[in-house]
Amino acid sequence: MINRKHSLLIAVSVAALSLFANPAAAEIKIGFVDLAKLSENAPQIIAAQGKIDAEFSSREKELIALQRKLAKQEETLSTDGDVMSSTERSNKEREILGMRRDLKRTQEEFRDDLNIRKNEMLRSVNIEIGNAIEAYAKEQKFDLILAQGVMYASDKVDITGQILKRLGEK
Repeated sequence: MINRKHSLLIAVSVAALSLFANPAAAEIKIGFVDLAKLSENAPQIIAAQGKIDAEFSSREKELIALQRKLAKQEETLSTDGDVMSSTERSNKEREILGMRRDLKRTQEEFRDDLNIRKNEMLRSVNIEIGNAIEAYAKEQKFDLILAQGVMYASDKVDITGQILKRLGEK
């Protein structure tokens, strides 16, 4: 199985060998895109994060309220437990145990829903970023655009800024 490093090495090697094989193709245009920088700075990513925050803020507030309510009940049991009857104490412990279960279940559902939504948004934005890179590469007549597995890329071949600019125009 060929991994990404090997496929990248093969692509670069083929490009380099083609320089020697055909003197007419001596000018190969190669670019580099810093995907981490795009992921941090693309307006679509920032907008998607804002949408997710707005979408989940009310549920997050509910979770915080549940946590506070549970903490208050636990504090009541801790401070007043000694003066409660055994039945009252037992009922309070059961109530707290039920609240803990509900809180844990609610937290897990929240986390799962949030992760699913983030993945949906990221998938959509990543497709848009990929399309922008491909369109830019074709317009500027690049032969090869590298992204990951690059040890060094000079500013001459780094087209990340141009891609960010293009994404900002959408």
